[in-house]
Amino acid sequence: MAQRVKWTEVDWSDIERVADYIAKDSPYYAAAFVREVRDIARSLAYLSERGRTLPEFGDPTVRELFVKKYRLIYQVRGQTVYVIGFIHGSRDLLMLWEQEKRSNDRNIS
Repeated sequence: MAQRVKWTEVDWSDIERVADYIAKDSPYYAAAFVREVRDIARSLAYLSERGRTLPEFGDPTVRELFVKKYRLIYQVRGQTVYVIGFIHGSRDLLMLWEQEKRSNDRNIS
């Protein structure tokens, strides 16, 4: 049975930022990159368990797939797959997550 794949607005804007950077040199490759990311995310509707669990979190519901040098981070909850992160593989995931948490706390207050 197929699961639903949902993106957060923040994660989609991360992909757009990467695409904008690539487009400075090649709009063609930027569009191809976005298509590749979308296709991989769509495949999670049928193959959500194929990614590895994140070593930083140790939560079996949070997984990742690599798209070139980027980490597509997602969480499987019931019949829905949530894309919760898209970051360059060289960045410190735990630090970014903490910064995100702090900025979200400020927005809620």
